Amino acid sequence: MTKPFKVVAFDADDTLWVNEPFFNEAEKAFCILMEDYLTHQSISQILFKTQIDNLPLYGYGIKGFTLSMVEAANIISKGTVSPKVISRVIAIGKDLLTKPVELLDDVEQVLKELQGKYKLVVATKGDLKDQHRKLHKSGLGAYFHHIEVMTDKEEIDYQKLLGRLDIKPEEFIMIGNSLRSDVLPVLELGGHAVHVPFHTTWLHEHVDHEIVHPNFTSIKKLSEIKEILL
Repeated sequence: MTKPFKVVAFDADDTLWVNEPFFNEAEKAFCILMEDYLTHQSISQILFKTQIDNLPLYGYGIKGFTLSMVEAANIISKGTVSPKVISRVIAIGKDLLTKPVELLDDVEQVLKELQGKYKLVVATKGDLKDQHRKLHKSGLGAYFHHIEVMTDKEEIDYQKLLGRLDIKPEEFIMIGNSLRSDVLPVLELGGHAVHVPFHTTWLHEHVDHEIVHPNFTSIKKLSEIKEILL
């Protein structure tokens, strides 16, 4: 991989800090709450389908997830779920909004070493208010030239980001844990992408084929990015 980069962009959730395990805990709590109706597997399947169906309306993030839990509870119970249970579902969502920000290994050290050599950017998706909350609590804000919270991460979303940054695709490299969101659309655009796997990934972000592309590489941990960029 050559090094013509001007901008190095980082995904946030499960690239800079822990995220998906908290959602997994919330889903488990929801399954326990609704287990009088169906098996945990069936409850999870209904919740997942409800989330996917609602993405065009709610987008990504905790608030959309909470609304989908409320709707899924109504579906699972065939309209008989009690107000008390709905209140507990909402409490699960509110608990997600107060989770601590746990930085992943080597994040701050990597940012320190890259700062000043490139423009560093956060390019993430989700709820605007919640992502800014996490960035503030992380203590990482000072490292970044620009923060972009996208409604989605499709090729057109990255095109808009590159336009705002006034750079060409070949001058942009994206680092993230999701092949679907952080890698494929960037490669389609002509940019560079680095995959940093996280131990758990939302099913919606899975890609079931191998990616072979001259602008793509995969590393085992974030600190290995220094071998590419420094």
